[in-house]
Parts: sequence; structure tokens; C-alpha cells
Amino acid sequence: MISLLLHNSTDPSKMALSPGDPNSYSRPDQVKTTHVHLDLEIDFEKKVLTGSALLTLEKIDTQAGVVILDGRKLIIHGIKDEATGDVLEYEYGSPSGFGEKLEIKLPTSSSTDLKIRVSYTTSPESSALQWLSPAQTAGKKHPYLFSQCEAIHARSMLPCQDTPSVKATYSASITAPADLTVLMSAIRDGEEVVNNKKVAKFIQKVPIQSYLIAIAAGALESRKIGPRSHVWSEAEFVEKAAFDFSETETMLATAEELCGPYVWGIYDILVLPPSFPFGGMENPCLTFATPTLLSGDKSNADVIAHEIAHSWTGNLVTNFNFEHFWLNEGFTVFTERKIVGRMHGEPARHFSAILRWKDLEETVNVNLGPTNPLTALVPKLAGVDPDDAFSVVPYEKGSTFLWYLEDTVGGAAKFEPFLKAYYKKFAYQSIHSNTFKEFFLEQFASVQAIKSIDWDTWFNKPGMPIYKPKFDESLAKESWDLANKWQSWDVATPAPFGKEFENFSPTQKQEFLGTLINGTPLKHAKLEKMGAMYSLNDCSNVEIVFRWIRLGIKARWEPSVPEALRLATVQGRMKFVRPLFKDLYGWEEKRQQAIDTFQAHRGEMMYVCAEMVAKDLHIST
Repeated sequence: MISLLLHNSTDPSKMALSPGDPNSYSRPDQVKTTHVHLDLEIDFEKKVLTGSALLTLEKIDTQAGVVILDGRKLIIHGIKDEATGDVLEYEYGSPSGFGEKLEIKLPTSSSTDLKIRVSYTTSPESSALQWLSPAQTAGKKHPYLFSQCEAIHARSMLPCQDTPSVKATYSASITAPADLTVLMSAIRDGEEVVNNKKVAKFIQKVPIQSYLIAIAAGALESRKIGPRSHVWSEAEFVEKAAFDFSETETMLATAEELCGPYVWGIYDILVLPPSFPFGGMENPCLTFATPTLLSGDKSNADVIAHEIAHSWTGNLVTNFNFEHFWLNEGFTVFTERKIVGRMHGEPARHFSAILRWKDLEETVNVNLGPTNPLTALVPKLAGVDPDDAFSVVPYEKGSTFLWYLEDTVGGAAKFEPFLKAYYKKFAYQSIHSNTFKEFFLEQFASVQAIKSIDWDTWFNKPGMPIYKPKFDESLAKESWDLANKWQSWDVATPAPFGKEFENFSPTQKQEFLGTLINGTPLKHAKLEKMGAMYSLNDCSNVEIVFRWIRLGIKARWEPSVPEALRLATVQGRMKFVRPLFKDLYGWEEKRQQAIDTFQAHRGEMMYVCAEMVAKDLHIST
């Protein structure tokens, strides 16, 4: 029996949500998912996945009569008890900004373990799925599908308890056109061709949260880049990717030294089409990566170090809900930089932190505001979509807090063994910030200095961190000195510049441009000279090009406008797209041009990117 509860409320704050997660309907304290098996077919013509999800459930409360799942625009065809075949009653509806509530009446049984099969079809507007026509791919011959489920978009791909507090194993059987390759965030478990269609099978034996379930299908090739790693992409990118990510095994081995054994078996990388909205996504066994990382000089490969670190920080030890997201990203940034430091030296670790400190300052002091509650390390998210709360704050403020704790207890020699013990202690669990705090205080009980830690301010107060590390500025100083030369140069005199920029590393070039962006706008004559002298308009490193364009927009330099609109539309990485559109929105004479360009390309962007840019441009969504 189906009873639709159409309250037509779009106010998430009025929802009856889980007491443990303000962004989920599910009640894992009553009934919890322990395994998911997906049996789905990819329909490129209709832009849907259709089939079933077989859910293995454990009754935590033996008196529980229902299980509550999250959904978003799913079409439910029917629900059955897998053991008996009996049809189960359910209610699906109560739409809100967070999706819909799926409440299923459980079969009468004395067993605490149940299996139910939900037959369903996704919506063509699923917020988790990006469907690309052949024309939108590099090869131009075949369609492409990929998913992005973080933060709460898994519910639009499958009915599930869409909260990081629930971790389950999963398996899948995916039917697709025979000439395409299907990949998932799991170990490949064979494939066969049936009725001119390919059936690919997968198994993920390590329990994961719902947002780590991932799928991709396209005309893909692979290259082996290490004993447990392949890189996958369309043929046009695969050799470039194999070169830029050739140090993957070294990063993995370094991460294991820091964090403990790697439990996921393989570590593959999939380079996605340009519309992928993030730098990388830590889907287990198969990191998703943006092609904007392919610089030809390995300078952007630290994103892979970041995703590798997630194998412990976030994927193994997980934040209980998205209010504690810093336990995921703060730890990952901290560990990523430890990997960089061991591979390239401590000055490189410090320089990476210096580079992103400016991003944190811009986010806190300009974009959000220093009193914005979303700049707290542990923000309150009741009624707030985690996508709206997403920023560099949990990444950089969280990492800074760990740097502070390391300094407080006496340095890396004491703190790194503690972190390894922390990952071992809480592996396969989802925890709160206070759980980390209690373990830290227990492990360092004999250290007098920990009594001075102001946990409440760190966790709950908005604004910049109350501590700034004493960074080794040796690599940054060269960038700052050159920036000062450009700022003080009188254009009526000969240019006093030599080969400094040419001799910089790619990250030093980023810091040079970033320093200028944070200063007073440059005169147009200086920008013209700089562009010609440093060949910035021909640079292949998107991180450098992005900063060069922003520098021009700040100076209201006309040549930067078409380049900004081009970069904001040929790729969909939010790190670049959102600031560029925001910058152009702030240039009043270019505001309408920015809005018109966004509207013309909105359909090419993935859901989360399009929604966020629309809000940045104050366009009704």
C-alpha cells in the first residue's frame, strides 16, 4: 500500500529528522542497514538508473515496526520482504529541501536481521548523477555517466539511510551498453555480456557511508601506475594522467607509514570529464579526479595525496554527521601535508599551508564573515543543507587545530603515533568531535600543556583560528619579494625583473599571484607586461591561470573577462567556477554578462555546482 504524505513543505527546519543527524530522516538507532546490493541498469536515453536495492537490516530496537530511509525524487515501484516475497506497506513523501521520507512497515518476524527489496527508478533530475551526451565527452562517440553523492545526494541514487553515522558493505550488478566500461567505488568482481549488454559486478567488503557509493560509465581506458593502482580515463587523457599521477604508490606507502595499513585493497584513480565539481572525491578503491589536475608537471598531484589520506581520515574513521565534518577534512588536509613534507621536505609542507591560509582568510573574513556561525569548526546544521555550509573552513581551520595540538603536546614525534592509534581505535566507526577530544585527553593526560586548550572556542566559536602556526616562510618569501617588486615598480622606468618567475616552482607562482590579488589592484600596463613576460595566457596549469584571471578582474582589466567566462564554463570544478562568477558579479558592469553566461551553461554543470553558483549570483533556484 502506498500513502503519499504531500505536505509540500520546502522548509527543512520543519522536518521530523533523525535525532542524530539534522540532515537525514533515517533512524539507525532503531533499525540499521548493514549491507546494500544494487541490481541496476543504466538507461542513457531516459537518463535514469532502474532496478532494485536489496537492503540487509539489523533491528537495534527489537520492537521497531518500521525502517525509515531517505529518498530524493525516486520513483518507488514496490517493496517486498526478500525472504517471503510478501509486499510491504510503505509511505513515501513529505517533500522538503532534503528530499523525501520513505517509511517501510517491516514484516512480522522474531529475527533481528531482515532483507527487503526496494524496486525503483531514479529521476532524470537526480542530484547525484551527471549524464553527458557523446558531444560532451572527449571522444565524442559515447555517452558518459558519473555520480557525486557527498554530502546528501546518495538518496537521489538509491533509497538508503543517507547519513555518515551508518556504514554498510555493498555489492552491485550493473547493466550497461556493451561498448562501455562501468566502474564503482568497490573491487571489480567480473563482467559478462548478456543480450548485447554488459553486466559488471562489484563488491565492497569494507563498511562505508552512503555518500561513498559511486558509479561511472563511459568509454574508458586504464594504465597501470603502481602495484595496486591503475589510472582510468577517456583515451584522450589517460597518458597525461599516468604521468601526473605516477607518484601514487610513493604517496600510498608514505600514508601507510603515518596512518597504518591500507585496508581497501586497490587504489585506482578515475579522471572524469571537466564538469566534475570537485578536485577529487575519495570514493574507496576509485578516487574520482578532475582533469584540471593534469598540469604536465605533477604540481597538482597533492590532491591525490589528499584523497589517499581519506582512506583513513573520513573513510575509515568517519564524522557522525556533517556538523563534525572537520573530523573528515581537517584530518585529511593535515595528513596530506604530512605526506608532502615527507616526500618533498618540511618547507614544502609549510608552504602548502601558507598558500591555503589566504583562502581561509578570504572565506572567513570576506565571503562568509567572521561572525558567521558556519565558520565554527562544529557548526549547527539544523535546517541547513550541508552543501550550503561547504567551505574551506573544516579543511583549513580543522588542519590548523591539529597543527596547534601537535605543537601543544611537543611535536610530531609524539603526535603522529597518537594519530595512528586514533585511526586504529576508531576504524570502521562514525564519531563525534567530543569522542576525539576524550581520546586525546586520555592519551596525553600527563602533558601539563593540554590544560590550556580552549576546546569550546576551537569547536564552537566562529571566525579565524585563535592560533597561527609559525610557518617556515623560506619558499614563500621569494614569491612575496617578487610581488612587492611588481607593486612598487614605476611603469615609466625599465622593468627590474629577471628570471625569478621562470625559476619558481608552480606553487611559488601561485603564491606570487595570490599575494598580488590580496594587494591593491595593479595598473593595466603592469598586467600587460606581466602577461607577456611570463606567458601567463598560455599556461597549462589551471591553478596559475585561475589566479592570473582573478588578478585581472580585480584591476577591472577587460581582457580578463572573456578568459574568466571561458574558464568558468569549460570545466565545472567549484573551486574555480564559484570565485570567478562571484568576482564578475562584483564588477557591476559585467554582472549581467556573468548571469547570462551562467544561465546559458547551467545545464552543463553538475547539480551541486549549478545550485551553488545560482545562489552566488542571487538567482532563484
